[in-house]
Amino acid sequence: MTSPNYKSWPFKEADKLRKRFSKSENIPLRFETGFGPSGLPHIGTFAEIARTTWIRQAFEFLTQRETQLIAFSDDMDGLRKVPLNMPQQEMLTENLGKPLCRIPDPFDACESYSAYMNKKLREFLDSYKFDYVFQSSYEAYTRGDFNEGLAIILQKVEDIKGIILPTMGEGKRSNWSPFFPICEKCGRIYSTRVTGYDAEKNTLDYICDREEGLVKSCGNKGTISIFNGHVKVGWKIDWALRWYAYDIGYEMYGKDLIESAKLSGKIVRLMGKQPPLGLFYELFLDEKGRKISKSVGKGLTIESWMSYAPLESLLYYIFQNPKQAKRLFWGIVPKSVDEYLTGLNNYEQLDAEKQPDSTIWHLFNQGAAVPDYRTSINFSLINNLISAVGADDIDLILDYLKRYDPSMDEFSGVIEDLVKKAMNYYRDFILPNKQYRTPTEKEKEMLKRLRDELENYDGNDENEIQSIPFSVARLCDESPKNFFKTFYEVVFGQERGPRFGTFVQLVGKEKALSLLDTAAET
Repeated sequence: MTSPNYKSWPFKEADKLRKRFSKSENIPLRFETGFGPSGLPHIGTFAEIARTTWIRQAFEFLTQRETQLIAFSDDMDGLRKVPLNMPQQEMLTENLGKPLCRIPDPFDACESYSAYMNKKLREFLDSYKFDYVFQSSYEAYTRGDFNEGLAIILQKVEDIKGIILPTMGEGKRSNWSPFFPICEKCGRIYSTRVTGYDAEKNTLDYICDREEGLVKSCGNKGTISIFNGHVKVGWKIDWALRWYAYDIGYEMYGKDLIESAKLSGKIVRLMGKQPPLGLFYELFLDEKGRKISKSVGKGLTIESWMSYAPLESLLYYIFQNPKQAKRLFWGIVPKSVDEYLTGLNNYEQLDAEKQPDSTIWHLFNQGAAVPDYRTSINFSLINNLISAVGADDIDLILDYLKRYDPSMDEFSGVIEDLVKKAMNYYRDFILPNKQYRTPTEKEKEMLKRLRDELENYDGNDENEIQSIPFSVARLCDESPKNFFKTFYEVVFGQERGPRFGTFVQLVGKEKALSLLDTAAET
């Protein structure tokens, strides 16, 4: 079967999958994403699931094949350090080295540390109605999902060492093992080391004597089964173990994990299966270009984004070229919302055969539930209006918007939500940074002249209104750039603002004249 020549990146990935798995049409193709629940889920986690979902949906569209997405939480992983943004620091310090599923919840809301994090992850995913199967590492290990693979790893332990040890520093090679026994006495996983293997009995000998940083040990020695949750394997081996046990066909990963993916691929081949296809993506950065960290709480959260903008605007931003690093900070919100709204406006105008290459098609379940939005009102326009008239009266803002574009009644629910979010954004990010300045005498004269020219204009053409400040600047021997900067700083208390013609049509001529009167009298 040949596929349509779609150019968006999810279809390119889906076509690779179609070519590899064309002979297994009666078996659901499994996709996987991984979550490390040592900290609260952030946008990076959410983005990986969103991107994987878009590839999955593109694959289904091309092949009509059944698929499944496994959202895997590595809650058997141990806590190596206490995240700075967590409560009960002392309690967490006492539990360092233990699996996350065996540490009390610092928020006192769930049965364990990881149960709280897993709950937050699922809430985030459910908020966008992702179709996924959640899988806890603890449940998978204790249920025996990995027993077959663990036995193979034990049988091939020396071969696996041959893959991993050359990638490690010499000081770390001597005590390295693919297995992490959980100490039967103190319950820690990072304080133990393997001292012997028995592939016939599927057991390990271990001693709890490793201490790194604040992780304690108890000195216990023992022999332990590798099955049903008594041990886990290191994460590179764990990655391969999941691929083996669940027959994963596709998994994305961050750029920083490229080499780890290669090693995991070698290991799963050694175990007897092929590694999944995958795509590496660039990492999200904060405003200063630093990697977003869960442990210190840097970067945006999904919940906070939804306070200021529609969730779909975040997904629209995430969709663009996953191999390009993206900065996530509050300044990108208005532009991201506007690009999303433009995409909605343009979607219905696309030919049906071109719609699958639109970001909007991917965001809304293969174009099945795209909301109708055909108006010139966008987030920046609403923000500019709020800046001009204040942020406290929703009805007043809606009245101004209706006067500017009467067609907004058809989309009043969407626009009212945008206004509420824009008001939140204005209060938190624009208002605190406003700095009104007093105009010079020359600037006062220019503003008075602008006011008079506007008052004498009898038309209602936005472009003609826009030409007025250019004319005033020319008559006053001032550059338009400097004059607009003066206008924004004196009238809006900020360096940038709306087009003058748009501003006048938004607030009305009388309100604009009143603002100019106040500015010229300052």
